Amino acid sequence: MSDEKNLELERLTRWRRDLHRIPELDFDLPETLAYVRRVLGGLSCEVLEPCESCVCAWFDLGRECTVALRCDMDALPVTERTGAAYASERPGRMHACGHDGHMAMALAAATWVDDVVAGRVPGVGAGDLPRNVLVVFQPAEETTGGAALVCESGVFGRCRAERIFGFHLWPDLPAGALASRPGALLARSSEVTVSFAGRSSHIARWREGRDALAAAARFVPSAEAMCGRLQKELDEPCLLRFGRLEAGTVRNAIAGAARAEGSLRVFSDAMFDRARAAVAALAENAARTEGCTAEILFSEGYPPVVNDAALFSAVKAALPGLGHVEEPLLIAEDFAFYQRALPGVFLLLGTGTGVPLHADAFDFDERVLLAGVDAYRRLMLMA
Repeated sequence: MSDEKNLELERLTRWRRDLHRIPELDFDLPETLAYVRRVLGGLSCEVLEPCESCVCAWFDLGRECTVALRCDMDALPVTERTGAAYASERPGRMHACGHDGHMAMALAAATWVDDVVAGRVPGVGAGDLPRNVLVVFQPAEETTGGAALVCESGVFGRCRAERIFGFHLWPDLPAGALASRPGALLARSSEVTVSFAGRSSHIARWREGRDALAAAARFVPSAEAMCGRLQKELDEPCLLRFGRLEAGTVRNAIAGAARAEGSLRVFSDAMFDRARAAVAALAENAARTEGCTAEILFSEGYPPVVNDAALFSAVKAALPGLGHVEEPLLIAEDFAFYQRALPGVFLLLGTGTGVPLHADAFDFDERVLLAGVDAYRRLMLMA
């Protein structure tokens, strides 16, 4: 590895590990924001704060349009068990999803633009950058979708953004490998809660009761099977699974109430509408069969991550080593909100570890971040 790469890796490692030690949640990111501002404050960019707990590095190079790069800053309420020397110093919090790595890559991208503008990058000058650059550090990816607030702030219009790119570290890919796909990449998520109301009675007088547990027991398998039928009918993935079912109070009384909690994952608004209507009909039917009533709630969740086809073609040409993700993935990501505001492509960067995201043992070798930073540079230079 060249001296230049060694220096870059040293810087990426320092940023990532510093941020890993101070994980914060949701919009409550004072230490993280202070760290990011401190690094950006030494660069020739304008530091913007377009909405709550969001910081942007704005390099206005006088171009007509802008390329945006996005990273997320929030951590998870997980107790770390990696045993690393740089482990979380905040009990019950951990960067278990790689957002510390995302921030380190974004800081490196911003620093590289600063170096290009200052003439410190051999062979690349400010005139080689075809667009202005906006680097977005957003909150609340893991919770309420901070990306939506960034879009609503109007920062993309003010900065003339016409495209956006983002990364997610991915344990199932080889270390340093890049992969994505045109069209649907990640799912729309919606939390589904179905409450059944009946009438409790002693089981010896069961005819006087209205069995909410039986209604829920009818509903859950029928709803899950229904999504399988929709998937075959429309030739598009659709998944509904229930992870929690609660009913009744004691074993010898008919349950007067039951509640099923699950998650629906789809890749288009049309499939979501079909599945939502079918789930509601099945819940009502199961309730009616047992003489109960049903209430169905769907959270808005995040839209599906859908990579712009034309922009993806350009990205593929700019990143010749880009791998292909064969099937859309069933996880959700709020990068989807950006893609509803402007064309965007989301990419996966392999860590090669196999330890799943959100696990208390999640960790990675910072050398994989070099591949992400190199990709950011190529994307910023792309015509």
